Amino acid sequence: MTPAPWICRSCLLHISRPLFRRLIRLQSTESISPGLLARARSIAIEHKQLTDKLANGFDSKAAKKLGEYSPVIRALQDWDKANESVSELTSLIHDSTTDPELRELAADDLEASRSQLINASQSLTTSLIPVHPFAHLPCLIEIRPGAGGSEASIFAADLLRMYQGFCNRNNYRATLLKFEYTNGTQESGIPLTEAILEIDAPNAYGMLRSEAGVHRVQRVPVTESKGRVHTSAVSVLVLPSIQENTLGEENFDDPESDYYVDPKEVRVDIMRARGAGGQHVNTTDSAVRLTHIPTNTVVSIQDSRSQPKNREKAWRLLRSRLAQARREKREEEVVAMRRSVVGVAKMGRGDKVRTYNWGQQRVTDHRSGMTVHDLDDVMEGGETLDKIMESVRSWLIEKDVETLIAENAAAKQ
Repeated sequence: MTPAPWICRSCLLHISRPLFRRLIRLQSTESISPGLLARARSIAIEHKQLTDKLANGFDSKAAKKLGEYSPVIRALQDWDKANESVSELTSLIHDSTTDPELRELAADDLEASRSQLINASQSLTTSLIPVHPFAHLPCLIEIRPGAGGSEASIFAADLLRMYQGFCNRNNYRATLLKFEYTNGTQESGIPLTEAILEIDAPNAYGMLRSEAGVHRVQRVPVTESKGRVHTSAVSVLVLPSIQENTLGEENFDDPESDYYVDPKEVRVDIMRARGAGGQHVNTTDSAVRLTHIPTNTVVSIQDSRSQPKNREKAWRLLRSRLAQARREKREEEVVAMRRSVVGVAKMGRGDKVRTYNWGQQRVTDHRSGMTVHDLDDVMEGGETLDKIMESVRSWLIEKDVETLIAENAAAKQ
């Protein structure tokens, strides 16, 4: 057995075998990486500079930055305290003149202090993960059937009701901005061609962005006469809901903002609504279609009788899609690094993220690896769905930590 590197050989003569085993176990646990600790120290320096600056006069940007750094500072203080405790107790054990009984007590305290250091290391690492710039915003969930024909369309309607049930249970205000069913009605078993659900709650995007991707269903369709199981897929896209009163210091008029859209680059078409929806909708020019010419992004809304309301919804959706696209473009380098360094692919509409198996009453998330066997509760938007989403958010944090470590390793090369 190789001695722990921070225990001198002469001390081993005065350490009991159970104590020695505890020390070996304690020293084997990793602490925070030096690169991440250096980043935290750098933030602490900047935090002090911002504090000194605010002492001489208020500055909104400095105050905002100070608030963003506060979790890191608190976590760093906890880490320093735990690390200092571990160092002091280790010195007592390392000192050959220490009374054996005191050394035993120090070892007992060291185990608890080491555990605190591990927790502080995890908290500090997590605090260093950049907060997603859209995390605080409401969100839009776009649901579209993929491969699988009418069964995919029926499952798309099932997913819409699942998210609506989730919102009702959590008292989140959810509004259908757009919904197109094959016969114009929203009923169980009616195929859905497209739906956009707005969830108007703080931090909704941060909570639900992990739902983005391809949701796969395995079940016997109602139209299947031979009882064969079919596999279908539905695409779910989660966008930030861009509303002017949610942007804080950001605004629609700042060309540097993700939310800015130049009206001169948008073609606006007004037309008569098509399909089911009532006599008034089909006989007035209420439908609005916006085309962002530089990116060829097209948005069309026709659900309201009011042209101004449809126009407002269309602009909100256009800003959301463009903001998301700009954010994803900036993340391309990080995504490439994740694939090459830590083997994590970007999560998006093209990736199968979850499977719903009706025959086994099973739901499996392919990112976190979590499997549950209460499919009915999931499809009702119940607490089992909460558990799955929480597992994916934890998975995302783990991958963000891996990326932070990879970034620091790459920077040293």
